[in-house]
Amino acid sequence: MEPSTRSVELAAKINAFMAEHIYPNERRYYLEAERLGPWSTYPVVEELKPLAKAAGLWNLFLPVKECPEGLSNVDYAPLCEIMGRSLFAPEVFNCSAPDTGNMETILRYGTPAQKEQWLTPLLNGDIRSAFAMTEPDEASSDATNIGTSILRDGGDYVINGRKWYTTNATNPACKIIILMGKSAPDGDDPYRRQSMILVPRNTPGVRVVRSLPVMGFYGVPDRASEVLFDNVRVPADNMLLGEGCGFEIAQGRLGPGRIHHCMRLIGLCERILERMCRRAELRSPFGRPLADQTVTLERIAESRIMIDQARLLTMKAASMMDTVGNKEARREIAMIKVTAPRMAQQVIDWAIQLFGGGGTSNDHLLPAAFATARLLRLADGPDEVHRNQIGRLEIKRHRGTDPAATGGHAEVLSIDEAEYQTNEGLWPRPAEFTE
Repeated sequence: MEPSTRSVELAAKINAFMAEHIYPNERRYYLEAERLGPWSTYPVVEELKPLAKAAGLWNLFLPVKECPEGLSNVDYAPLCEIMGRSLFAPEVFNCSAPDTGNMETILRYGTPAQKEQWLTPLLNGDIRSAFAMTEPDEASSDATNIGTSILRDGGDYVINGRKWYTTNATNPACKIIILMGKSAPDGDDPYRRQSMILVPRNTPGVRVVRSLPVMGFYGVPDRASEVLFDNVRVPADNMLLGEGCGFEIAQGRLGPGRIHHCMRLIGLCERILERMCRRAELRSPFGRPLADQTVTLERIAESRIMIDQARLLTMKAASMMDTVGNKEARREIAMIKVTAPRMAQQVIDWAIQLFGGGGTSNDHLLPAAFATARLLRLADGPDEVHRNQIGRLEIKRHRGTDPAATGGHAEVLSIDEAEYQTNEGLWPRPAEFTE
């Protein structure tokens, strides 16, 4: 589970890049985001991307199983943690969602023509992308509910539906949308009714209706939006992998994406914990530093414990994905998806409390961080779905084992007559208890 020498060297380079270019430009980033809004590109990001590319810190998310120059999950996870210390850093390295998931999807499931048209410019950073799955009119935690239609009409597919929380669609650099919808609404298998298809954003009938705030934040860091697809016609060649493969593709892209989300959150919380420690020594209400108060020390200690627990669990999941595959690691992937955002939400909440009123403004990064952590308790599946999966897998795990070998009996064990008599000899019953 130890990262390779290459991963360690890359981590040192990323740390140096963060110190020189990312942290000094964060205030500028937030000011540009506030001034320009979610419908614009932010100059500071575009200026830093060539520097990251020149430093060899570009497209580090690429999986080694598909790219010889790529990294394993164990190697990439620590790098993801460092990038996650800043909400805008992943985009600078071309390692931000949803682009990473979309690029992996096209890399793994796309045709040569699809890769040439869309993957190459995405890898170069010339364009960005969006992912359209969640819908306002359906309970999208159960993706079999998806109502958007993808119906064949001659040499085309015609798409109709409304999506929201479609990340990145308001970004002017977004040129391609991967959309999940129903291509066989009446199919016998509910998990073969869905497909994913490539939809150029400038296709007639695609309308980005509005930008959606995430707990009041527009475009920092998520550019969530609502998108209407009204008789959108795209060539049949835009279908990914084939009709009915939507769930297969979703499972292929979500596993690595969850690792990335969790490690970024862990990096964010490491930075916030550092700020908590420094702030606790700076502020002295009622004549005593906050660092001397037991409640502060307890929260800092609990934060340290929770962050390390989340990291260890995430690295275990990454290791299992590398060694036994995503399917066998699905329990661990589900566990980190519940653990990391919940941990982050608690740590950030304690930090806000420690920073006082200033903690509710974004001068200290905390509200945007809290919004991100809270969002990730829903994105890629809500906590409840993952906990149900973990519970079912745990019950199944014990179903085929022998409790006699583990002491895991759930029923009352029988006692034979000899044992009764032995007990009688040790502790004779008083007369009033005898018949």
